[in-house]
Amino acid sequence: MLVMIGYASAHGSTEGIARRVADRLREHGHDVDVRPLDEPVADLDRYDAFVLGSAVHGSSWLREAVDFTRRETDTLAQRPVWLFSVGLARVLGGRFEQAGGEPRGTPELRQAVGAREHRLLAGAIQPKHLPLFARGIYRMMGGRYGDFRDWAEVDDWAESIAAQLTVVAH
Repeated sequence: MLVMIGYASAHGSTEGIARRVADRLREHGHDVDVRPLDEPVADLDRYDAFVLGSAVHGSSWLREAVDFTRRETDTLAQRPVWLFSVGLARVLGGRFEQAGGEPRGTPELRQAVGAREHRLLAGAIQPKHLPLFARGIYRMMGGRYGDFRDWAEVDDWAESIAAQLTVVAH
């Protein structure tokens, strides 16, 4: 199967996850095209399935991910689709994690395209990713800096997608 993995990444964390999922799908014999969602796609009809992800900023997906998903809803709704969001809700924990199950607007997108699953994944953050005033707020909320991506979780999720794609192909 030919799978498009599209991502909207502000600092590279989401792109890294997209590429890791692609590697795992390739290990299972799937052809994969990894691409940023702000670049035009000539022919979406050639793809058999989609995995779409975005960084979460301000409790929402990045604009390019929202725009792509809305613009291509008709095509996406005819294929298997998985969605993922990359943010810090799981890193901060507590009320942030409870409120961060799905970014604002994502449930509507999920429903519109008939996504099989939405996965919230932890990302990475460095002081340089935030303006000076936001660094203080982030620290007051209990935030810490580092790469919090759980590669075992990403691999397990990719394995699940690969298994489902194998079933769809047969």
